[in-house]
Amino acid sequence: MKVWETKLNEFIMARLMLNDKYWSKLRNTMLQHGIYNKSNLRKMVEGILYRMRIGFPWRNLLSEFGSWNSIYQKFNRWS
Repeated sequence: MKVWETKLNEFIMARLMLNDKYWSKLRNTMLQHGIYNKSNLRKMVEGILYRMRIGFPWRNLLSEFGSWNSIYQKFNRWS
């Protein structure tokens, strides 16, 4: 990955992440509905929100969020 791509990805990730206050509220709601709290849960939710905001194909999801296919499957299960 080139330096400018790394900087762009850092900018995108910082700009679109849920802040801790909102994540805490969302996480509590998700746990109340029986969603298991895995270590990568926040990244998955961030990936789903990012994809919904940008509107590109799932396969183009940034690898920083995790496997696009896993995130896609989780989104389908939850929706």
